[in-house]
Formats: sequence, C-alpha cells, structure tokens
Amino acid sequence: GEVAELKDNINQMIANLKETTEKNAQQDWLKSNLARISGQMQGQRDLRKVCQMIMSELTPVVEAHQGGFFMFASAEDGERLQLISSYAAAAGRADLSFAPGEGLVGQAAVEKRTIRAPKVPAGYLEISSGLGSAPPADVLVAPVLFEEQVLGVIELASFSAFSDLHRSFLEQLVETIGVVLNTIIANARTEELLTQSQRLAQELQVQSVELQRTNAEL
Repeated sequence: GEVAELKDNINQMIANLKETTEKNAQQDWLKSNLARISGQMQGQRDLRKVCQMIMSELTPVVEAHQGGFFMFASAEDGERLQLISSYAAAAGRADLSFAPGEGLVGQAAVEKRTIRAPKVPAGYLEISSGLGSAPPADVLVAPVLFEEQVLGVIELASFSAFSDLHRSFLEQLVETIGVVLNTIIANARTEELLTQSQRLAQELQVQSVELQRTNAEL
C-alpha cells in the first residue's frame, strides 16, 4: 500500500541524490585537474619540457600506465610524428616516428579524432615494470589540434578500461595543450625571426661602415 509506495519514493530519491552527488564529484575532479595541469603549462617556453611535464601529469591522472607524446618534425621524407616525450615507455623507443596515416598515431593525425583500441591483441604492446610486463586492456590515441591543424598525438595505454570520465578529461585537456603548444611554437618562431633581423642589421651596419671608408679613401 501507501507505506511501500513511500518507501519506493524515498529509495528513488536517495538513488537520485547519490547519482547527482557522484556527477558533481566527477565534475569537480575534472575541473580541478584541468585547472592544475593547465596552470603548470602556463608560461612554459621549452617544448620538450612542457611535453614531458604533460606526460608525467596526465598519464597517472587517467590511470594509464604507459604513454607517449608525438610531435610533427621535418624529416627527409616529409613531416613525421616523432616521439618527443614518454611515460614508462620501453627502452630503445627514443627514435620512434610515424608518417601521417602510419599506425594508430599516424591515423589519429589524419582523421583528427581520438582512436580507441580496447582489447589490445597479444604481442601488440607490453607495459613493463621492474618485475614484469603485460599487455594493456585499453589504448587511447588523441590528436593535439590548434585551429584544425594537428600539432601532435598523445598515446596512452592502461591495464584497465578507460572510464568515460577519463576519456572526457583527455578530450578537454588536449584542447588546452593545443593552445599552449601553438603559443610556444609561435614565440620560438618570433624569437628566431628577431635574431635573424638583428644579425642582418649588424651585417648591414658593417657593410655601411666599409662603404663609408671606401668612399673616404676615394
């Protein structure tokens, strides 16, 4: 009767409240971690350092156990995605690079979207610790974009499946990473141009002094 109905209603209210509390807690987690890592990226000028910091912070936050950050670099055969920093990556992987469309890293760059590879086949990839190694259960490969231009790709591997929250966090953080990397690249370019123009100005000055001397001698 009414008592049973009231009990059901109260249980439903408790369940709803629990769900809302959980969602709020997840949003707080998302916002605070985004703010923390974004804050650490501000004012950074060294590309390699900032990528290493991102991997050190991002990998454990999404409960991944291995990660790699690939950035576009010029090679003899065109642009390639070169491993610039990593987290717990296997030895001898330092010169790892992919052409656009090559492997999941290259494919994510071409498609400009995150690729997920759950249930990784045996022998595809091993996550190693000091005492052993095992294949991951889930792999995420996310492109880092700035205004539709791919700057790099982040690959993360985990022993357990990535939660919706972790995937959402990665998607949001990658946007901020794109803005930060673009700023660092643009600043480096500006500094390079400035150095070049200063060098040219000095050369012109030397030439003009020599011209004046030659004219004086004439």
